[in-house]
Amino acid sequence: MNLILMLLGAAFGIGGFVCGIIILIEAFKDEVWKGFVCLLCGFYMLWYAFTDFEHDNKWGVVLGWLFGSVIASGLFNLIR
Repeated sequence: MNLILMLLGAAFGIGGFVCGIIILIEAFKDEVWKGFVCLLCGFYMLWYAFTDFEHDNKWGVVLGWLFGSVIASGLFNLIR
C-alpha cells in the first residue's frame, strides 16, 4: 500500500512541478524581474499566477500547480 501511495504522490508531485515550471517560464517571458521574484518568493508566484499569468489553459496549469503539490504532500504524509 505504501508503494502505491508513494507512486501516486510522485506522479502528483511531478505534475505540480511541471505546472510550476510553466508558470515560471511565462513569468520570465513577461519580465525578467517577475521571473526572479517568482523564483525567490512563492507568494508572488501565487499572485502572478492569478493575476498576470496568460496561457491558453491558464486554470488547468494554475490548479495543477496548486492541487498537484498539495495532494503530493498529503500522500507523502500518509506514508509516514
